[in-house]
Amino acid sequence: MRPQHLIVAGAGIGGLTAAIALARAGHTVEVLEQAPALGEIGAGVTLAPNAMRVYHHLGLAQAITTAGVEPQRQRVQHWADGRDLVAFERGQKVRDLYGAPYVYIHRADLHAILVEALEATGRATVRLSSPCVAAEPTEDGAIAVLADGTEIKGDAVIGADGVKSGVRKGFDPGEPHFTGHVVWRAIVPVEGALLEDMAHFPGIHIGPGRMAVRYPLRNSTLLNLVFFARQEGWAEEGWTIRADLADLRKTFEGWSSDVQALLDAVDPSALYKWAVFARQPLKTWVRGGRVALLGDAAHAMTPFLGQGAAAAIEDALVLARAFEAASDVPEALARYETARKERCGFIQVESNLNADRLEGDEAHLYGMTEIKNEETLGLFAYDAGTVEV
Repeated sequence: MRPQHLIVAGAGIGGLTAAIALARAGHTVEVLEQAPALGEIGAGVTLAPNAMRVYHHLGLAQAITTAGVEPQRQRVQHWADGRDLVAFERGQKVRDLYGAPYVYIHRADLHAILVEALEATGRATVRLSSPCVAAEPTEDGAIAVLADGTEIKGDAVIGADGVKSGVRKGFDPGEPHFTGHVVWRAIVPVEGALLEDMAHFPGIHIGPGRMAVRYPLRNSTLLNLVFFARQEGWAEEGWTIRADLADLRKTFEGWSSDVQALLDAVDPSALYKWAVFARQPLKTWVRGGRVALLGDAAHAMTPFLGQGAAAAIEDALVLARAFEAASDVPEALARYETARKERCGFIQVESNLNADRLEGDEAHLYGMTEIKNEETLGLFAYDAGTVEV
């Protein structure tokens, strides 16, 4: 295929990874970003081996691993007394099994690495303050429509613009649905022996309908905290909505001393809360052979498998490989959809099932016979760089 001019809507992790992979494959890429400046908000992200393998193929794995934290182990703990329910070996064991590390990284650090890599391609531009509200296929390309009415023409438009995607509206005019789950997040400094221990042995405190997740960032000097709970009646979506610490304390009242120590470490002025939204699976990710979806725009999922970012990262590399394998754009997008749709649908379903499993009775919850993770489901072994396209 001759080099194409491709438009990517969204400069998040999935959009930037796709832009890098497409530019390195010889295409010119124009990234449309609604924010006035490039950058990610302060939160952590987990990059399992299947995600890190993508960055290995793109030559970015070492930089990401260096900027992040590679845990040696993880554990799942009882909500009330803190005892270990399950422990997982990570570190070298994961590298030996899957050929790639398991990494925690600050989103801002990952974003900076991706922006630098995109600039280094010399084939990409980023257009800021440019929210894409729609995309339409044409006879020989596609048009991205900005909020101010500006139309930008390309050979294809890739919607990587998140759960509330403007590009997706051409596929499904419906709105994302509230899952009944809310999430609080905070980043706290690692100070004192207890927090140091939890930073070096990260994991999850799990109880009926609620969960507290902790993992280290930036050379284990910070702990990323994420608290999940069912909470009907509050469905505001957004990453920067301030939250009330008293509300969070009440939600996790009676939980173990470890969880209380995490709550004590939270700065009330830097606590955020958002509602978890998801989408129903689409029949197709491609319109008119020229407009396609990627990441949350295609397959927004609940966070109960920790694979949302990884799925978008996998999409990105498979998309670029499909362009390399195909003779024209419609064929490339068809190959991409065929290679990715079944896997992403499976992850969506299992993520939702894990959310429901949290509601189960204490006997099976504490025995962990139903809760599943990425490794037990075989997700870690996937290689977006070699899968058939």
